[in-house]
Amino acid sequence: MTSHQWGRVDDDGTVYVTTAEGERSVGQYPEGSPEEALKFFTERYDALAFEVELLEKRVASGVMSPEEATASVRTVREQVTTANAVGDLPALIARLDGMEPLLEQQREARKVERAQRAAEARAGKEKIVAEAEILAEGSDWRHGANRMRDLLDEWKALPRIDRSSDDALWRRFSTARTAYTRRRKAHFSEQHEKRDAARSVKERLATEAESLATSTDWGGTAGRYRDLMREWKAAGPAPRDVDEALWKRFRGAQDTFFGARDAAAAEQDVEFAANAEVKEALLLEAEKLVPVTDLDAAKRAFRDIADRWDAAGKVPRDRMKDLEARIRKIETEIRGVEDEQWKRSDPEKSARADDMVSKLEDAIAKVEADLEKARAAGNAKKIKDLEDNLESRQSFLEMAKRASADFSG
Repeated sequence: MTSHQWGRVDDDGTVYVTTAEGERSVGQYPEGSPEEALKFFTERYDALAFEVELLEKRVASGVMSPEEATASVRTVREQVTTANAVGDLPALIARLDGMEPLLEQQREARKVERAQRAAEARAGKEKIVAEAEILAEGSDWRHGANRMRDLLDEWKALPRIDRSSDDALWRRFSTARTAYTRRRKAHFSEQHEKRDAARSVKERLATEAESLATSTDWGGTAGRYRDLMREWKAAGPAPRDVDEALWKRFRGAQDTFFGARDAAAAEQDVEFAANAEVKEALLLEAEKLVPVTDLDAAKRAFRDIADRWDAAGKVPRDRMKDLEARIRKIETEIRGVEDEQWKRSDPEKSARADDMVSKLEDAIAKVEADLEKARAAGNAKKIKDLEDNLESRQSFLEMAKRASADFSG
């Protein structure tokens, strides 16, 4: 019999391994020597030990999930427990059992991680739902649909949370998307109707604009074109494929009319140039009337100039403002002098001034009579008082006479 620390080989070639429960047979090796038999079964043990060591490293590195690692430990443990090998099988079992605390830590860590991921997923989905509900109430039809699609992609990228919460949030999200889509379709349907109505209006406006393009009623037609433009703007946009074409028709008709009007005006400006020269000469004549020294003569002369001014006729458009401003300035100065003279000759004020002169003359006559009596009586004090009184009233009388003269012209 050949023995080993963890087993032996019986004389008939049966190999035994020693365990905590005692010996058990692991097999026979009849064709070789006992040493070869032990070597064969110890190598089996070494292979198990290597597998246990490899499992320890994988568990420690965390490359396996705790569930996968637990299943692997269970499988290897069964292999070790029933292994037909010679070696310290209890030690391998102990090493396998020793992985359980680490696996428990990993399970707890994974649990915390899953809870965190679930919380993040819940927060993410709640944020998506909140934004979708805001979009559903808004009217951002241009970007809202794209954003809704982005939110759906974001939702799909998040993991599921507990079923009831996930279903409730999804219902809110789906309801918001449906409401937005329904309102968006209604909006564009309404816009389509408005654009069709605008097309009818603009077709009518373009047709009328074209009918006016050859008109020579410059003032009336220009006014009608302004009305048509206001109606055009109020009509709103027509369908894109026809709006531009209608605008080209409308604008082309306008350009034709106003081009013809400008050409006619340019021809008239040439004809009116001689009129401007006449008015220039009249202005030189009128400007000699100011400053006004003789109002009546200035008024007569200006009326004659004004009559000739009107008879001279129209002037080129670019001269109208300047020429009219110069003749109006002269007219204003003459009227200013006339107004000032009228103020001075205001009948009511003139009457008040004349009345003041009359009253002062009466008062002075009375003072002079009293002064003669005082002189005759030789009353020196009374003479002095009456002389002072007389001097004061005569001073007031001079001022009153000047005012009366101003008001009487």
